[in-house]
Amino acid sequence: MQVLIYGAGNLILSDEGFGVHFVRHLEKHYQVPENVELYDGGTLGIMVHFKFEEADKVILVDVVQAKGEPGDIFRYEREDIMLKNIPVKMSPHQIGLQEMLLISEMRDAPKPDLTFFGIVAKSLDPGDQLTPPLQAGLEKVAALVVEELAKVGVELKKKD
Repeated sequence: MQVLIYGAGNLILSDEGFGVHFVRHLEKHYQVPENVELYDGGTLGIMVHFKFEEADKVILVDVVQAKGEPGDIFRYEREDIMLKNIPVKMSPHQIGLQEMLLISEMRDAPKPDLTFFGIVAKSLDPGDQLTPPLQAGLEKVAALVVEELAKVGVELKKKD
């Protein structure tokens, strides 16, 4: 099973860069097996739809605008995304998620199992650091990803 962990975000808008910071967090703190690719998707959006087509399981991590407090985490599945049941999009790179999946469907590409973990941002002001609630969210989302992967027999271990 090929797994893609895709972190989206803009590193110059504080919490908006959460997905990219998350991928870096996993690289630094976890042993990642060969069949798991950590991908810094930045703000590429629709330009990297092929990455989703190469995986059997995709975990997407990004900020989301939803009711809740900064640092609250929400889990969505492919159906939630395609039925537009996810909250309002916050940034230009999110424009491409539904479109990315539709392009893959039009190309008759395999449909990977898709999970989206969205975290509520505190600040989108210019800056390259996460706010404290989202900094704390890195390990919380990591635990959710570890749990998600364990369900399909993939193990991420913390580094010593």
